[in-house]
Order: sequence, then C-alpha cells, then structure tokens
Amino acid sequence: MSGESVLGCAPAAQPQVLRERGQREVFCGLTGIIWMHRKMQDAFFLVVGSRTCAHLLQSAAGVMIFAEPRFATAIIEERDLAGMADCQDELDRIVDKLLTRRPEIRTLFLVGSCPSEVIKLDLGKAAQRLDAKFAGSTRILNYSGSGIETTFTEGEDACLTALVPEMPSADADKAANLLVVGALPDIVEDQFKRLFDELGIGPVHFLPAKRMAELPKVGPNTVFLLAQPFLTETTGALQRRGAKRLDALFPFGAEGTTDWLRAAAEAFGIDRMHFNRVVAPGRERAKRAIAHWRERLEGKRITFLPDSQLELPLARFLHTELGMMPVEVGTPYLNRELNARELALLPASTRLSEGQDVDLQLDRVRLDRPDLTVCGLGLANPLEAEGLSTKWAIELVFSPIHGFEQAGDLAELFARPLRRRDILRV
Repeated sequence: MSGESVLGCAPAAQPQVLRERGQREVFCGLTGIIWMHRKMQDAFFLVVGSRTCAHLLQSAAGVMIFAEPRFATAIIEERDLAGMADCQDELDRIVDKLLTRRPEIRTLFLVGSCPSEVIKLDLGKAAQRLDAKFAGSTRILNYSGSGIETTFTEGEDACLTALVPEMPSADADKAANLLVVGALPDIVEDQFKRLFDELGIGPVHFLPAKRMAELPKVGPNTVFLLAQPFLTETTGALQRRGAKRLDALFPFGAEGTTDWLRAAAEAFGIDRMHFNRVVAPGRERAKRAIAHWRERLEGKRITFLPDSQLELPLARFLHTELGMMPVEVGTPYLNRELNARELALLPASTRLSEGQDVDLQLDRVRLDRPDLTVCGLGLANPLEAEGLSTKWAIELVFSPIHGFEQAGDLAELFARPLRRRDILRV
C-alpha cells in the first residue's frame, strides 16, 4: 500500500522532554460532561461543586434557560463550607429529589469538583450508599472532574474508568471481540461500524455505550483500540480486566486511520488483500480531501501549547500528511507507551514539553514566531494582538475529526486561521 514507507520507517531518536510545572491555562475535567452526557443517553451527571462550576457548564454547553439537560450542579453553599450543614444529608436530599423527578435516569454520576475535594467530601462513599438505596432502578457511580492538577479531557478518562468495573465479564471460551474505547460523535462511530462490518471484524462494541444496559462484556478475549490518546486510566482498568490493547496510530488523517484499522484487521486475521480493497476507497477520499489544503499548510511552522492531550497525534498528522513542521509540541501529560508510534513519526527537531509553565512557554512562542499556535481560549487573543496566528485547541475536541471522512475537515481547521490572516492582510 502506498504510504507504508512513511509508517514503517525506523523510529527517530527520541528528543528530550521539557517537564514544566507552573501556572496552567486549561479547562477542568468538568468540561467533558458536555460531550459525555450527549453520548450516554440514559445517564445524568450531578456535579457537587460551586456556582462557578455551574456557570462553567452552562456556558460551555450553551444551554437555554428552558432546556432540561442531563447534568446539573449541587451547589456547595457557605454554610456547607462552614460546617453548619451535613453535606452528606444535603446530597441525599438532592439525589432523592432528582430521581423522583427524573425516574428515567439509569446511571447517575456524582462528579467531584475542586470545592468538594477541598472540603474532603467523600463522594465515593456517598455513591456506594445511594447506589444501595436505589438498587434495581438507578446505578450510582462517581468520578472526579476536579481541575486540581488535571486537564479537561481527563474528565472523560475518569468517567470511563468508573464504567469499566460495571462491564459484564466475557466468557473465556468465547471468540475474540473488539472494543473501541473513547467517546466519538455518532456519525464517526457509524462510519467505523460500517468499515469493521465490511472487513468482517466482529463483534465490535464501543465504550461508552449509549445506555447502561448496553455496556459491552470484557475479558481475556477482548482486544481494544483507543480512539482517544488521553485514556491512560481507562486503559489500565481494561487491562486489569484481562483486555489487550492493540498498538496503533490514532485515527486522524488517511494514514493514521489506515494504521488504526490495520491493527484490528491483523488481530482478527483478516486477509491483507481484502483489507486493502475495503479500506482503499475511504483512504483515497481522505488523501484527496487533505491534498486540497496541503498547499496552504506545507512548510508552515506550528506550535502546540498543552491543552487536551491530542497534541502528539495531531502534530504527527500535520507533519506526515500536510508537510507542516512542528516547532514545539506541548501536552499536559505524556504517556510514552500510548504515543510511541506517534512520537516515532515526529521530526527529530521537534521540541517536546510536558506540563505547563505559561510564562516560559509564551516566551518560547514569541522567540520561535511559528506560523500557527494551537492554544487555549485564554491565550489566543493576546497572541493574536502580537501578530501571531492562533487556533483554539478546544475546537479540536468538540469537532468530528476522526476517520477517513473527516480528514479534510481536520486539515481545514488548521488552514482556516492562516486563510483568515491572509484575507486580513489584503
């Protein structure tokens, strides 16, 4: 197959990683609720936090005043902080009221926040107590979405990790099954389902499932593909259940998606010629769509500031398929095992950084003067004011970017700021 010489090249020497610990600019893990509550259709997310937490979720979701979303905030008031009220009793009262009003809820997540963790509110014990109370009607779980020492995509990782113990055990004598791990837009999930069906790979399940009753089985006969690079804890939880991770590039772009699908095909013994026939049409469509943007992006220098943990696979995509040159690729946390294939395809000149010290990183951006800087919302406008083109990192999390059919859209997301800059110059 064309392109195999790129993916099959010898691993480049791994550069040193700058490890920075300082002021950070990133959303907290509560933000993941915005896409998780849309994916898990019978779940409700109750954040135990402050009014700031509530405002964050309302703003991020753009919820209208008359809407009835499947998330809410149990506000920790001043009297809770002062110890004048029993927080556990208050939480029980709120959960009782919620489940009486919304009996269709099948899974209730109690989501920890910075305030609940600061006052040492034990939501794990609360979840166990309430789960026993509502046994048979609603499953009550908990995870932390706190922004203390975490970044916002870790909210999904924590949520899925909480789901892994709830997955039924697969019989050891059953045939192999494939699990795709990571929340994907429905349209992308459907596209992958069709490709797996055409390849003859199955049964295939997705985590998270749309409903609690549809949670897939897991066991020693389960192999799984990560759709997202930020699922470190979920990976460990699945491996402790006996599942085996398939090592592959993440499914961004024509080459990344091909490699991801190939890993599954090889695990299921799919004939190579059959694989090529099934994958070739989508791969060629993706390559044509990407080529449309290559002229604008080729040779351009790009810096990623740490935000979502998508930085490494996206930098690999932009370099190998669009000819961009990564100057610095920063990521909140660097999992070398999950990103080994991605790291091997980055140019040796790439500066890697883990963690964040905003002032130091901004100094490097000003010194490097890249053509495009991918960063959080709070840093974009100041950099634009200094004449540097920026891309909002959070848009890459909320947009469908996985798979063949979205490859051209993914490339356009990076081309758009440069096109806007050229228009403004005229």
